[in-house]
Amino acid sequence: MAAALAVSLSAAGCTSSGGSSPPDDGRSASQSPSPTGTGTGAAVGPVLAVKIDNAPDARPQTGLDSADIVYAEQVEGGLSRLMAVYASRLPKAVGPVRSARESDLELLRQFQRPVLAFSGAQGKLLPLIDRAPLDAVTPGKKPDAYFRGGPRPAPHNLYVRPGVLLPAAPGRDALTTGFRFGPAPAGGRAETSRTVRYPAAGFTFTWSASRARWLVSTDGRPTVATDGQQSAPATVVVQYVRVRTSGFHDFLGNNTPYTETVGSGKAEVLRDGRAYDVSWKRPKAENGTEFTAADGKPVAFAEGQVWVVFAKAP
Repeated sequence: MAAALAVSLSAAGCTSSGGSSPPDDGRSASQSPSPTGTGTGAAVGPVLAVKIDNAPDARPQTGLDSADIVYAEQVEGGLSRLMAVYASRLPKAVGPVRSARESDLELLRQFQRPVLAFSGAQGKLLPLIDRAPLDAVTPGKKPDAYFRGGPRPAPHNLYVRPGVLLPAAPGRDALTTGFRFGPAPAGGRAETSRTVRYPAAGFTFTWSASRARWLVSTDGRPTVATDGQQSAPATVVVQYVRVRTSGFHDFLGNNTPYTETVGSGKAEVLRDGRAYDVSWKRPKAENGTEFTAADGKPVAFAEGQVWVVFAKAP
């Protein structure tokens, strides 16, 4: 069944761009004014979440640097995959787009009926996605939103046009994550580099004082943004979570890890060249995640893009 799904997706309304490189993200596509909120206000429209390929053959990605939040998770074989969330602005193209996982549904419950762009899913997972409180959009459902482009072979060449899925960027108040933005907390320790390792993948974040950002490297190589510069979030969260096995497998029979994002635990917040040891709490899937210091005070993030890397708790 999964094989049949993959075949149908590869043929469903995905026209070639005719170019020799991944499409430009086109920052001017559809964007709201510069965000000034805290991400805790009432949502004004759905956010767009896109499952993005992070295999070596998929890099560099397109449109990743326009995302408000980038979540990194472990998938089969110890590899990594990304989910980018867009609210402040919509680039012209995002990708390469890949398949969804069961734990994505729990993570996305914090948003108010988000739009999820993905290439497909394991056959037994599709009914769960259909019942989830989100708008699931595959190439088969909306073929005019997707296209295949660039020199890469399938499945690393599928892209989505966000402007076809949302009429406009809803603004950062649609990010009902519980994240706070503001001045740095007291304390912390100086940090120049932080690496998170999965069994067959890894991320390194290196502080750049000149850019006032954390430069991202994946599997030891710079993660290049659409503009040719290295991807550079303002804040990085290393969130320690329980990672268990799910009831689903890939086409090779590998078990799919399930990343639990509801509960509580420890985390590290990297901002302004410093690292802060914090606690995280998310009581229910409908809630955002609260990050607090040892004194119980909320920890604010630096203005700009946030990367959240889920790491297996010790």
